[in-house]
Amino acid sequence: MSFLRAITTVSFYTALSRILGFVRDVIIAEAMGAGPVADAFVVAFKLPNFFRQLFGEGAFNSAFVPIFAGHVAAEGKSSAVAFAEEAQSVLLTALLIVTALGEIFMPWVIRVIAPGFADDPFRFDLTIALTRITFPYLLFICLAALYSGVLNSLNRFAAAAATPILLNITTIIAAIGLVPHMQTAGHALAWGVTVAGVIQFVWLALSCRNAGAALYLPWPHLTRGVRTLLRRMVPGTIGAGIVQINLLIGVTISSLLPVGSVSYLYYADRLNQLPLAIVATAIGTALLPLLSRQLRAGDVKAAAASQNRAFEFSLIMTLPAAVGLIVLSHPIVEVLFQHGKFGAHETDATAAALIAYVVGLPAYALIKVFTPSFFARGDTTTPVQIAGAAVVANIALNLVLMQVLAHVGVALGTALASWLNAGCLLVLLHRRQLFAMDDRLKRRGPRLAVAAVIQAGLLAAALAYEQSLGLTGQAAGIVALGLLIGFGAVAFFAAAILLGGIDRTEITSRLLRRRRAA
Repeated sequence: MSFLRAITTVSFYTALSRILGFVRDVIIAEAMGAGPVADAFVVAFKLPNFFRQLFGEGAFNSAFVPIFAGHVAAEGKSSAVAFAEEAQSVLLTALLIVTALGEIFMPWVIRVIAPGFADDPFRFDLTIALTRITFPYLLFICLAALYSGVLNSLNRFAAAAATPILLNITTIIAAIGLVPHMQTAGHALAWGVTVAGVIQFVWLALSCRNAGAALYLPWPHLTRGVRTLLRRMVPGTIGAGIVQINLLIGVTISSLLPVGSVSYLYYADRLNQLPLAIVATAIGTALLPLLSRQLRAGDVKAAAASQNRAFEFSLIMTLPAAVGLIVLSHPIVEVLFQHGKFGAHETDATAAALIAYVVGLPAYALIKVFTPSFFARGDTTTPVQIAGAAVVANIALNLVLMQVLAHVGVALGTALASWLNAGCLLVLLHRRQLFAMDDRLKRRGPRLAVAAVIQAGLLAAALAYEQSLGLTGQAAGIVALGLLIGFGAVAFFAAAILLGGIDRTEITSRLLRRRRAA
């Protein structure tokens, strides 16, 4: 499977998942608004995800995928599967311990990550109750992350990319079917999250079996392969922990702000995550196993080309997305979320946070482009050091900016810290001669930036015209928003093609090849 096709596959399923995620968030916003129940559920959902990204998608996969891909390339699939089984046994043991400790010490955990809730007994007790329900999600989704790493290393991207769809479908069903029968809407959604973890795990286990990589559960032993994995995971765990702490800082600090601040940031981040997941996650998912195979084969030239095309693709996708989200922030939030308990005040607060988050959108994607260059070479230490500096900067920026901008300052601090992270990664790669922009990227990059500026001007003018028409009603708002988004996309890509940032002949030739293949 080609690199571009792999990215396209992951992007397609991620986009579908995010669309369902928006449906889910619209239902959540209507049922809970941005009050204490919503704040409690956001923390309850973020905590197991923190550990998932720490042990599963973060440190574990950054160390596991290069080793597994190396086994496949050098010794064949059977050797790789045996290693995966050993890793699964050790991971499961660790997850059972972490899950049990989390359930026991949950009140103290909540005091640490959401200290502002302690002064509100209802919100504090509800957060503890909901988090105890969602925490087992950690166990199942981390095992699912291992199965995803196996499938991605075997160039089977579709099943893993489609997995988040199951979470969204399950929580939508829970929000619609369980809310009337539960103490709060938060309880219904919390149970939906945990059930979704079980379903996702089963789905990926069956997908691995169908791919000829069924994983069994031997007694856990620290074999040579597992010890190598753990050695590489140590700096990766610290690095992933730093990144996740960076995200939790926003929750911790916003818990000290007025009620609703945690929810404003959650809804804004959900919108920001759409292009981030479609582009950045797809690039990172496809690039790491590809670079690992190319470097293992000694094909440095091919690895450099893959990095440059990933950089270029991230600019093509994130620049117009960032412009669109900034210019259309208010109508997007209004159309999607302003229903039921989510009113005009909540729309204003969420839109402001969205603009701040989106400032860092290209940086988030570039981090996903640069870090696989280190991981594929077995270097999980350097990204840790850079991420540590970014966390310190994030804390300082959040504490300063929140004094002036409240919850918006938290979002802006996170965005600026991400730019610091991406910039440092790029500088170190260049100094170590592990990455250099080729002529094509140097030529097209600035032209893509100019196209984004043109898009911003045209889209702002179109928005002003739409507002002057005085359209009212939900249906009219949806249609108008859809037309504005389409116009913004056309404006960017037309400008990029005219300026030479995108080669029209390349697009035409790819479409023709696909048509012939079909």
